[in-house]
Amino acid sequence: MTNLKVETREKLKHVSTPTLMTALYKRGLRNQWIQDVRRINRSHGETMVGEAFTLRYMPAREDLNQLEVFRDREHPQRKAVEICPSGAVFVIDSRKDPRAASAGSILISRLMVRGVAGIVTDGGFRDTPELEKLDFPCYHNRPSAPTNLTLHQAIDINVPIGCGDTPVFPGDVIVGDGEGVVVIPAALADEIANEATEMTAYEDFVTEEVLKGRSILGLYPPTEEQSLVDYRAWRARTGR
Repeated sequence: MTNLKVETREKLKHVSTPTLMTALYKRGLRNQWIQDVRRINRSHGETMVGEAFTLRYMPAREDLNQLEVFRDREHPQRKAVEICPSGAVFVIDSRKDPRAASAGSILISRLMVRGVAGIVTDGGFRDTPELEKLDFPCYHNRPSAPTNLTLHQAIDINVPIGCGDTPVFPGDVIVGDGEGVVVIPAALADEIANEATEMTAYEDFVTEEVLKGRSILGLYPPTEEQSLVDYRAWRARTGR
């Protein structure tokens, strides 16, 4: 059962990850940006939003990590793909090691048709030419052809993990856009979404003013009362 409110999800789809990072920074949270991941299919325009469902890899031990392990219906990687909830973001801890793939196009396609919101790994994915065409947000470090079994052993499902040096707890809210991926602690999701929505409105106003030739001094941040007066008038005029 999801705890993410429909209205919060919708708000987060219309704010940028840098704006979210600023709102988190105001609360003392500086390490919520998943480092060194990028979206494969940049043509997928909609912002990725969902609660984290996690998979953790550890270094592979060869005698326990042969191809035959995939015949086991309880194999953590296969099982996680089949139980990741609709609307969630599948987040994989691959120890920041993209030398072996965290997953490929078949497993990721399965997540897509099951209604999952997107996938993130701090490792790599294989089959990236296929993933580039997929209408499904995919974030990784870089392409990786070798199967995950060569280096990684799937070990835990939906536990706290580190992904790109960022702590991710099951249920945290994951937001990904064209710049990258941010992790919002679940308890802060509603207030962060509200604040980021307000910040976005003001930044849109500022952008219009700057493009007209206005100085940022006194405007950004709004240290002059006239900036706030103009902003209120802009909101009334635009319905924002």
